[in-house]
Amino acid sequence: MKNVIMIIKEQIDNFGIITRVSKYEEKATYQSHYLGLMWQFLNPLIQIGIYYLIFGLGVNGGRNVDGVPFIVWMLIGIIAWFFINTSLLGGSNSIYHKVAMVSKMKFPVSILPGINIMSNLVSYGWMMGILLVVMLGFGIYPTIYWLQYVYYFICMIAFLFAMGILNSTITVLVRDYHIMLQSILRLLFYVSGPIWEIQSRNFPTMLVKILELNPVYYIITGFRESFLSQGWFWEKPTLTLIFWGIVATILIIGTHIHMKFRARFVDFI
Repeated sequence: MKNVIMIIKEQIDNFGIITRVSKYEEKATYQSHYLGLMWQFLNPLIQIGIYYLIFGLGVNGGRNVDGVPFIVWMLIGIIAWFFINTSLLGGSNSIYHKVAMVSKMKFPVSILPGINIMSNLVSYGWMMGILLVVMLGFGIYPTIYWLQYVYYFICMIAFLFAMGILNSTITVLVRDYHIMLQSILRLLFYVSGPIWEIQSRNFPTMLVKILELNPVYYIITGFRESFLSQGWFWEKPTLTLIFWGIVATILIIGTHIHMKFRARFVDFI
């Protein structure tokens, strides 16, 4: 737990640096493009259109899901997935790409995954604005259930931060890990619920229960339950405890490995 407390303290002490560097990275990424930062939401918007044509109109035939228009149901899940996927992949490479530079400066390398998450929040914010407009357009209005969005957002950030510390450290030690992570995320896309409802598939009951233990599925389902007023997170205590148990385990392992090897990151690279 000592390592966990130290890493979290580093994030708090350097929050100003995380914010400033993330803003710089946003501008640097798109500075040579004519549309600039607009690509932060144009890219996912184009992908959403493709997924809706294939899965919404093609596979699903335009039918509603639990009485909700498919486009709304899909948007809630896929916007969260885009943010999670981008943050996991970017976080995995965050230390590998920047450790040589950071080693000459005065802030700890542990904040690099946090900078990556912060950078992706701008695009996520744009997409959430689009989601809000679409939901209002379909007559889905705010209810008291929307308040628990804050809880699931915290769940998402906690999960991404824990994974960022673990993945970024392993990627420095074993470069092939990042490539393997890309393949794992492609599989997770289809079993985490952003584009189809797992319970509606003809999967064995035991397999469905196993898939429900996936932290990404917990987050995506939670966002849907919040925006579509389907239930509270404390109504599924077992899954909630399992989720936070997984996050805590990942964070403990990740911080331990990170603190053990970070003095030698430059040597590994």
